[in-house]
Amino acid sequence: MVKIKRALLSVSDKAGIVDFAQGLSSFGVELISTGGTAKALREAGLKVKDISEVTGFPEMLDGRVKTLHPVIHGGLLHLRDNPSHVATVEKHGIAPIDMVVVNLYPFEKTVSRPGCSFEEAIETIDIGGPSMIRSGAKNFRSVAVVVEPARYGAVLDEMKSTGGQVGDATLESLVVEAFAHTAAFDRSIHAYLQHQLQGGRDFPERLNLGFVKAQDLRYGENPHQQGAFYRQVGPQDEPCVATGRQLHGKELSYNNIADLDAALETVKEFDETAVAIIKHANPCGVALAPRGGAINQAYRTAFEADPVSAFGGIVAANRPVNLAMAKLIGDTFLECVAAPSFEADALEALKAKKNLRLLEVPGLGSGPAGAAPGVPGMGREGLSMKKVVGGLLVQDRDLKRASRADCKVVSRRQPSEDEWRDLLFAWRVVAHVKSNAIVFAKDGRTLGVGPGQTNRVGSVRIAAEMAGDRAAGAALASDAFFPFRDSLDEAAKAGIKAVIQPGGSLRDAESIAAADEHGMAMVFTGMRHFLH
Repeated sequence: MVKIKRALLSVSDKAGIVDFAQGLSSFGVELISTGGTAKALREAGLKVKDISEVTGFPEMLDGRVKTLHPVIHGGLLHLRDNPSHVATVEKHGIAPIDMVVVNLYPFEKTVSRPGCSFEEAIETIDIGGPSMIRSGAKNFRSVAVVVEPARYGAVLDEMKSTGGQVGDATLESLVVEAFAHTAAFDRSIHAYLQHQLQGGRDFPERLNLGFVKAQDLRYGENPHQQGAFYRQVGPQDEPCVATGRQLHGKELSYNNIADLDAALETVKEFDETAVAIIKHANPCGVALAPRGGAINQAYRTAFEADPVSAFGGIVAANRPVNLAMAKLIGDTFLECVAAPSFEADALEALKAKKNLRLLEVPGLGSGPAGAAPGVPGMGREGLSMKKVVGGLLVQDRDLKRASRADCKVVSRRQPSEDEWRDLLFAWRVVAHVKSNAIVFAKDGRTLGVGPGQTNRVGSVRIAAEMAGDRAAGAALASDAFFPFRDSLDEAAKAGIKAVIQPGGSLRDAESIAAADEHGMAMVFTGMRHFLH
């Protein structure tokens, strides 16, 4: 328990600081302050002592040096129960400081502003603030360190109930927040300097990640697991779950968020009007609207690709949801629908389904997949990470896609123009299917998806079963090469007439021969799309 008699206030974020200082003053707390904070408090009629009056030393170097002084840090750091420390501060006329109210310069906000110069960014690196926070936090049994304006009310309430004191439990929670605050500040500086001075695409020796909790989840992947969702710190230009706003329905679950991510990444592949339906992280239906068509047409076609799997699925649309699409959803049980927006009558109709979660994702469908973001380390050129026990796998995101110019026709028969469109469509979808992955597609829609089997021929058979008679004349995409010709023989039985695959197998010649025997057109992309 600490009796607050003297407090040092120096904040960048001045939200609520006047009310908090007034509350402290009502308990007879002496207020010490600096610069703009002192000015704001004085204008509110509060009695404030300048830091230079306490230190006996003027601010200098354009304010770079003002709080870095033994009178300040001695007042924070000395141990109150150590006779030697107490004797030392008394000898040098250093009075205790019982509370530090500090938050740091808005570094992230500054560097994310268009036109921010390197020199301006450097000047936004706070020195005195982190030093005061750390000094007070190191001595947290005797010093209350408040870095979050959201805490002001609770601290004052506690002081009211304890006669101006702050209890041990609060001191402990405040010190954790304090070091989180300085750690996040240092992380943002490190990320900025690494990008500016060493190049943003290098994998650093130390990977400092910044995330803030967005919400607690009812449970994790299964009810016996706890879970939470964290947003990446800093501005995010790319449409994603973290930038979305839930408009309706109960809170998103762990699995909802994972599947929404898969759905959004799939639909972002297309500039055309598109819908993706995801089930357990795999696309079960993806479709484009016909040229000039509306989003409801894309939804209908995607749903018809596999209506059984679509039950309980996650839907992402890259155009605003209209009333016609809302009516098509009808009595179908879906977990979530994500879109850049919802037309007013569509939103009203969908809100009648109380268990349907609706997520508005601004910017979805507004630009081509892979469009360059505006903030270093964010957007479509970012990193993909996978946690393993004891470590973290980090890689570039798989954003490279083969164009027609990148493909090599290896069969005797050339693909027709319609087949080229089907092949390239299927190739964009297969990158979002768990490996081993096979996609059957025709006329801008999937017909069958074979995901995540331990052998490729098994994935072909699943896709063929899903497609049925619709596979006649369709295209097939495989995320990796065919090790044997058996998959192509199965595809031929289903009616496949065009194949796109990476190539690169020792038995490519056998696969090419199989394609020629079956009259298939086959192209190699030279790249694979494993997704584990």
